[in-house]
Amino acid sequence: MTDQKYCKYFSKQSLWEKLKEQAKNAGMKVVYAALVLYYTMESPHVKTKTKFSIAAALGYFILPADAIFDLTPIIGYSDDLGVLLFVLAQIGQNVTPEIKEKARAKLTEWFGTVEPDALKEIEEKIL
Repeated sequence: MTDQKYCKYFSKQSLWEKLKEQAKNAGMKVVYAALVLYYTMESPHVKTKTKFSIAAALGYFILPADAIFDLTPIIGYSDDLGVLLFVLAQIGQNVTPEIKEKARAKLTEWFGTVEPDALKEIEEKIL
């Protein structure tokens, strides 16, 4: 699902630009999943192969011309969320409580108060 060809679309700068510009449109779940993946990839304890999978998922998220156009209201980010959740399920054992806290802190900075139930679907993928 996360074809390595999408790795070439990933860069820290591109990810942060997309998140800052599209956070509200993408929604809290998509942004949280992307942040958890990003912070996991930044961990020195994560294997290179895992980092490539994460980079591919984030590259797909960054790519403006994906399966469903991102500016389409409501459903535009559903394919992105699917890819992000798929990779989270694969690499969940690498996600530490510190990574989740860092992602939640950034989410709170951008969205304000974050209700715990709002991220339940994402948290269930991280086992």
